[in-house]
Amino acid sequence: MTIKPLIILPDPVLRQVSTPVETIDADIRRLADDMLETMYDAPGIGLAAIQIGVPKRLLVLDVTKEGEEKQPLVFINPKVVRSSEERSVYEEGCLSIPDYYAEVERPAAITVEYVDREGKEQAVEAEGLLATCLQHEIDHLNGVLFIDYISKLKRDMVIRRFTKAAKTRGAKAI
Repeated sequence: MTIKPLIILPDPVLRQVSTPVETIDADIRRLADDMLETMYDAPGIGLAAIQIGVPKRLLVLDVTKEGEEKQPLVFINPKVVRSSEERSVYEEGCLSIPDYYAEVERPAAITVEYVDREGKEQAVEAEGLLATCLQHEIDHLNGVLFIDYISKLKRDMVIRRFTKAAKTRGAKAI
């Protein structure tokens, strides 16, 4: 397994819409393993393939608490098929927008259909942190960032801050 470099705002890659995974093979499983290692190293609780520059509909999660045994989850071609009308608010952060956090309101419970790393179709009913994390990572697959849910004023401020930092590093900007 290999730790991959993370794509950081304002890199335009983060706005790409990811394409479906056509075949689940050793390369996709290796990518999932690399993503998990990258996520744990960061450290984070979720990572979409686009965040390491791979525009495939693949995400990994592990929402276990620190000190608990790891429970890595791999979602290939995930799709939200049901969302509750009830909403919840969580403070979200993102490995691609380091050290910035904001409260985001999302459906409190969702059902997600996906394919697992063995190629089997699955569905999960999620609520709480798992639901929030799944929605956050699926948004990445659609080129949507959690800052898109905050006020335009705050979003513009964040983008300016990261654009300035990117120029200092000589990185690409949106």
